[in-house]
Amino acid sequence: AHNGYVLSVAFSPDSKMLASGSNDKTIKLWDTTNGKELKTLNGHNNAVWTVVFSPDGKTLASGSRDNTIKIWDINNGKEIRTLLGHTNLIKSIAFSPDGKTLASGSFDKTIKIWDAVSGKLLRTLTGHISEIWSVAFSPDGKTLASGSDDYTIKIWDIQNGNELKKLLSKGNSVYSVAFSPD
Repeated sequence: AHNGYVLSVAFSPDSKMLASGSNDKTIKLWDTTNGKELKTLNGHNNAVWTVVFSPDGKTLASGSRDNTIKIWDINNGKEIRTLLGHTNLIKSIAFSPDGKTLASGSFDKTIKIWDAVSGKLLRTLTGHISEIWSVAFSPDGKTLASGSDDYTIKIWDIQNGNELKKLLSKGNSVYSVAFSPD
């Protein structure tokens, strides 16, 4: 149903819905029980590279090549707010486990930490020297991992923004990061 490549997909927490982001500038919401399209979300001015549901499944966040993050109400498909601050493509976004915080990783080499409810920028994490491909919260929400084209994974303290650890990937870009449940 997209008029371009699908760049990102995400399941809702209850697995009843799937969101897909595309280079056709849209997000589509799908019913996973019957495969039918539920809604099309329009609002980005360029390709949608990342989509993620909030832990309660009531909102969806999307990041785009238009340098914006949009927060959407899943029930009515309306845009709640736009988060501005990155100067390049947003490649990865993640909600904290409690849904109160949102992290975004960008090709502008920064990670931004946002209040997911108000949309306020809380802090900017710098330290990568190349594009950031992936961000992921730890299960307790206290730390964040980021993967970059600079061949590193960095672990960050969310409260103060300090870099806790730097892991080297031996000459390869890091396209995806994740924490184990424990």
